[in-house]
Amino acid sequence: MVGGAGDPSNREPAGDGSSPALEGGGVDALLEAGRPEEAVEPAEGVEEVEQPAKVMRIGSMIKQLLEEVRHAPLDDASRSRLKEIYETSVQELAQGLSPDLRAELDRLTLPFEDQTPSEAELRVAQAQLVGWLEGLFHGIQAALFAQQMAARAQLEEMMRQRGLPSPGGPGPGPDGPGGAYL
Repeated sequence: MVGGAGDPSNREPAGDGSSPALEGGGVDALLEAGRPEEAVEPAEGVEEVEQPAKVMRIGSMIKQLLEEVRHAPLDDASRSRLKEIYETSVQELAQGLSPDLRAELDRLTLPFEDQTPSEAELRVAQAQLVGWLEGLFHGIQAALFAQQMAARAQLEEMMRQRGLPSPGGPGPGPDGPGGAYL
């Protein structure tokens, strides 16, 4: 897939390998973790976020807009502008997703029927999109956790095969596999 997660030209630098994102939840936790740029390598036919940094930026913007809509009365012009922002955001999000996720997003984000949506319609549409994005981010977190656990198991297996102590576990001591002779 051109421009996918495996494309080095589409990847931004990753973090240090730790994952504080797993402790929190959603957009904020992944942003604070400094790892939204790192794509999870999916199995064949699995949903994929092809441009995770872009999806994170747009998700954060939509979440902030939802907060603004909740706290400020909107006139006709601002509702029209928010409708445009919402529709553009959905289009931009779709570009960063695999075909599976893009189709799911299309099914969930129905276009507004009126020329200018009401405040309630805007709030519902944005809340739905934020909720979908939060679910997507939780899926990314789960995939990262599974990746880390698999890498750890692989490392421990390699160390065990070489007779080295596994990180954080008992193993042969400095005097050999039997320990010190008393």
